[in-house]
Amino acid sequence: QVSVDDIQKRVAAHYGIRVAEMFSARRSRDVARPRQVAMYLTKMLTALSYPEIGRQFGGRDHTTVMHAVRAVEGFIANDSRIAEDVQLLKSLLAH
Repeated sequence: QVSVDDIQKRVAAHYGIRVAEMFSARRSRDVARPRQVAMYLTKMLTALSYPEIGRQFGGRDHTTVMHAVRAVEGFIANDSRIAEDVQLLKSLLAH
């Protein structure tokens, strides 16, 4: 089982942001996109519910997490760079 902490650290390192920015209210794309990817990976790789994931990301609402998961699914389908990022991060976290 992967921890949310591991996911947040790995995604932050991959995108060159601070882990603290995962919890911040900042919405600029350079922070929001990695945060959405981290939420998506948390949903895929842990047994946490949407509300639990929201709490792990600075007390966000469960609907925010649902939106992030749907958004990343869309990015994966339409943007090969994000698809590759997600695949790479998934494989790094899997072991």
